Amino acid sequence: MTPRRDKSTDDIARQARRMKSRREHPGPSPLRGIGTFGMIGWSVAVPTVGGAFLGLWLDRILPQEFNWTIALILGGVVVGIFIAIAWINKEGRTDDTD
Repeated sequence: MTPRRDKSTDDIARQARRMKSRREHPGPSPLRGIGTFGMIGWSVAVPTVGGAFLGLWLDRILPQEFNWTIALILGGVVVGIFIAIAWINKEGRTDDTD
């Protein structure tokens, strides 16, 4: 029978630090990238489609020389981009502070 070798407290502490570090700072994940891509897409798509529907309704109710639909689609894209940028900045701050 061979004697079992006990781990020293330094080895155990080092392993615990590594485990804690991996848990607190996980590496890049493909699923997280897909989630971010989806969030940005929805941040732009929802205001754009909402602007299109609102523009179609305004074109029927308040006809003007310009097209409400096109104006509000462009407005929705701009609003969506600002929402996406704000979300990206917020996510970047929370990742840096952890």
